[in-house]
Amino acid sequence: MNQIQDQAERLAHTYADAILRLSYTYLKNTQDAQDVCQTVFVKLLADPREFQSPDHERAYILRMAANACKDLLKSPWRQRTCGLEACEETAAPEASGGDVLEAVNTLPPHYRAVIYLFYYEGYQAAEIGKILGVPTATVHTRLARGREKLRTLLGGMDDGQTV
Repeated sequence: MNQIQDQAERLAHTYADAILRLSYTYLKNTQDAQDVCQTVFVKLLADPREFQSPDHERAYILRMAANACKDLLKSPWRQRTCGLEACEETAAPEASGGDVLEAVNTLPPHYRAVIYLFYYEGYQAAEIGKILGVPTATVHTRLARGREKLRTLLGGMDDGQTV
């Protein structure tokens, strides 16, 4: 029992923040992101694995989180329901402060995930491809298109700067 508890604490301290942030980029809902985080930890504790390195473990866990998010997004229950926030009257949108993270969160999920993993987690395109289960060329394409969408959202940067 103590070994499982130690493993759970190690996983939570090491990966909870990264899993929550990645899940939030997919789901845009804190409670759903917390549910995905819990699901990933339960799966890891129920089926313990040995990893070649901490980097391999991190990539595996983030891949599990991404897959859990995708499963949740395509679940029939989620497609038939909406959150309470969507049902209440909404005020006119506020002017954006130009915050880059806000702009990233408005991107479609497939662009948002690669932008997040590349810029916020520091993964290379090949590693992102393995995590998300897509070819490296697809990651490069999504990064380029995501940057272009960000450039448009943030008002463009014609002076040679890149997002």
